[in-house]
Amino acid sequence: MNLDKVIAGFFIILAMTLNFGFWYGDPLDMNMHSKYELFAAIVVNLIATVLKLGDKTQIGSVLIATSLVANLQLLAAATLWTIFTDAKSIDPEIFGIIISLSAGALLANITSVVLYVGDTLKSKR
Repeated sequence: MNLDKVIAGFFIILAMTLNFGFWYGDPLDMNMHSKYELFAAIVVNLIATVLKLGDKTQIGSVLIATSLVANLQLLAAATLWTIFTDAKSIDPEIFGIIISLSAGALLANITSVVLYVGDTLKSKR
């Protein structure tokens, strides 16, 4: 067993599940989406990105790209939430955009997990 692969896989899958946990629910109901879960998703996505940096293969490049996309979208969602919450003007349209950004990040996370599992299955023992 390769401990580095276990740790990387753990964070890649945790990033996806945390993002799903934030995204899941009525997109127009702020009470169904936790800012703390969004923060956790951002932190774990950043950790997963750092863990992918050492991979010099072609699949490693695509994995880093998917992580960068997820990070960008989650950070944009958190920025919007912060700006509009501080301005006390968050409305359903803005919150819908926040949830849409997290959905895009979720798709990037799913792509990353599928590629990671595919690469693991393809690798020789």
